Amino acid sequence: MNNQEQGLYEKFAVRRTDGRDAQGEKHEHCRYFVLDLDHDKHALPAIAAYADSCKDEFPQLAADLRAKALAKLVADNEFITVPDVTLPNGTVVPSFKVGKYLCSRGPMDVAQINATAAPWVHVDHNEAREACKAIGGQLITELQALAIAYDIARQDVNWTGGTIGEGAIYQGLHLGTFSSAQAGNVVSPNSNERRWHQLSNGQHIFDCAGNAFTWIFDNVQGDDAGIVTSEFSADSPSLTTAPHPRLKKGMGWRPEAGADWSGDALVRGGCWDVGDYAGVFRLGLGSPDYRSVDVGFRCTT
Repeated sequence: MNNQEQGLYEKFAVRRTDGRDAQGEKHEHCRYFVLDLDHDKHALPAIAAYADSCKDEFPQLAADLRAKALAKLVADNEFITVPDVTLPNGTVVPSFKVGKYLCSRGPMDVAQINATAAPWVHVDHNEAREACKAIGGQLITELQALAIAYDIARQDVNWTGGTIGEGAIYQGLHLGTFSSAQAGNVVSPNSNERRWHQLSNGQHIFDCAGNAFTWIFDNVQGDDAGIVTSEFSADSPSLTTAPHPRLKKGMGWRPEAGADWSGDALVRGGCWDVGDYAGVFRLGLGSPDYRSVDVGFRCTT
């Protein structure tokens, strides 16, 4: 019988190491439910719920369970490698690892990176930074986002015309086909909404354009918290890295030189219904405490 149809059945023989399940002992006839943390996708949420339930009575047990669940969640995250990239202004962005997908919200509010869950949205800039930190990473920086976009722009396969500069860079989910941010394995029926881009090392990354915006840690115009502190200079790589004008050839929208977004945080990419405003070079802004159903985040290590 298929396991999905069988329901609850005896599969394991459990024995206590302290011998208290022996005849006449307290746990002689106790029943146990066994979870497979390595293969059962439902096990981690169950462990997290148990930890939350027992935290007041057994705080150390709860902490141990959370630590084990966290280690498993982090190990399962899907990162890819971005190669060294030299931007047009000569800035060298060293190789780094980045989430293949936007972060989703897993058990215990731990950021997960996989194809099967929708992006974690309705999260502000600082919450996104803390969520990345909790899994040993950091929120993607402005220079890292530019490195990815520039590398994408130099690959024939990322252009709708099949050659660099022909047609437009694919803009992901941006035409209103969907009404919310989608999991990475969702494929649009519209071929113009291809979601993946290929890097120069052959690796694929999803949702650098449409589907959901991502918060950015600004290490070009920003302060120690990644918040913008000055206007965009005419030679800022935030504005000059894109190979074509804004709203042309899949570039998305970006501000003009002199725009002063001091006190705001950067967002990049686009969401499911912004049309040509979406793109790998799309640059927008939001208050650091802004939360929206169309803004998520991406983690790097």
